[in-house]
Amino acid sequence: MHSTAFERQPADPALVGEALSGSRLAPFWLDDLSAPTFDSYVGSSRWDLLVVGGGYTGLWTALQAKQRNPAARVALVEARTLGWAASGRNGGFCEATLTHGEVNGESRFADELPQLTRLGLENLDEIEATVSALGLDCDFERTGSLAVAIEQYQVEGLRESHNGTDELFFDAAAMRAEIDSPTYLGGLWSTRDTAMIHPGKLARELAKACAEAGVEIFEHSPVVGVSRDGRDAVRVSLDGGQAVASRVALATNAFPSLLARYRLHTVPVYDYVLMTEPLTAEQLASIGWGNRQGVADLANQFHYYRLSADNRILWGGYDAIYYYGGRIRREYDDRTESFERLASHFFTTFPQLAGVRFSHRWAGVIDTSTRFCAFFARAFDNRVAYAAGFTGLGVAAARFAANVMLDRLDGLDTERTSLKMVRDMPLPFPPEPAAYLGVQATRWALDRADHNQGKRNLLLRGLDAAGLGFDS
Repeated sequence: MHSTAFERQPADPALVGEALSGSRLAPFWLDDLSAPTFDSYVGSSRWDLLVVGGGYTGLWTALQAKQRNPAARVALVEARTLGWAASGRNGGFCEATLTHGEVNGESRFADELPQLTRLGLENLDEIEATVSALGLDCDFERTGSLAVAIEQYQVEGLRESHNGTDELFFDAAAMRAEIDSPTYLGGLWSTRDTAMIHPGKLARELAKACAEAGVEIFEHSPVVGVSRDGRDAVRVSLDGGQAVASRVALATNAFPSLLARYRLHTVPVYDYVLMTEPLTAEQLASIGWGNRQGVADLANQFHYYRLSADNRILWGGYDAIYYYGGRIRREYDDRTESFERLASHFFTTFPQLAGVRFSHRWAGVIDTSTRFCAFFARAFDNRVAYAAGFTGLGVAAARFAANVMLDRLDGLDTERTSLKMVRDMPLPFPPEPAAYLGVQATRWALDRADHNQGKRNLLLRGLDAAGLGFDS
């Protein structure tokens, strides 16, 4: 087996320990964020649309419902606080792709991939237009993204993707002139497909926009059940009472579906993240990064990283941890092994930043589906719509999913609702213990591939043939 760059050039464990010491276990994006608060739901009310879930998917659904029909009575209920889960813990990569990248889209939706690519870019353009029109203060930067090769076998694929317009190839020297890391052997700058945002601020600003549009918002209001209420409505049971709505949109993502038939269609996978203290001018000059792109390497176990508005480096990825039974627990947020591995890989990538410390460390749960991108479901004679399974690339795709749910709830036949991607459902995960064993075997096989020049073993080839393979 071949070693990787992170094993050939490991960071000093003492340097890693010092950098992590004193870091705060909290998402940087939510730390000291000034955001509006909302009352808990109590009583019994009726709405035209009730949205369950206060992350990006739910917030975009509620906002666009009011934009479509300002007279509609719309409410949103959130079990804790708006944006506290994945929407406040992600890396802030607002990516155009609806299919978790071109390779994944080609393997599953080849016939409609050009259409999906266009719709994804239109969706990102519309997010940018909305940020401007509504004055959403969320540190939006349309920087594009860089895919970087850190092993020689990864370079040629990047070179072949170069088109001279919005996909720009850099050889090793050019890549290091763009961002200086001794691990870089090449790169591809996709200039149009990604924006950087402040995740917590985006959730806050969408909440403000919803409230200003007339959406009734309730926090600390967990939903415990959804059922029919006669022929024309849906009853939603909450800790604080009952609600009835003509239509319901479920935006619960990584948490167990309120529709029992879909509870095996996602599994929660933990992703771990570090944030540095702000870089000094000298430290930033030592790495360059003048165009402030988001960056990801090309391994199966990949890292993603970007600059914040105040020139911190967010560094996440690599480990993707599934806990037996699909449990989501607070104690899983602090995983020393993952944070130490991430910090070591950070200093392998940027040895010139030795001495930089991490101010924050945290984890977030990814709603993983077997096709690694969102799926869309309905229930109760199309009075309930459900979207989940974004698998880590939901910041922009959540808005597209919101439009799909609203189209379906409004009974509209649109370009979105006619997509095979929207009409078809992925396979569910098997129940335990098969789910845990399958995830662990797949993680082992992906690690083997990363240590064998990307060559996929029999297990990965079998998953590919069954339509269950993953290529980052």
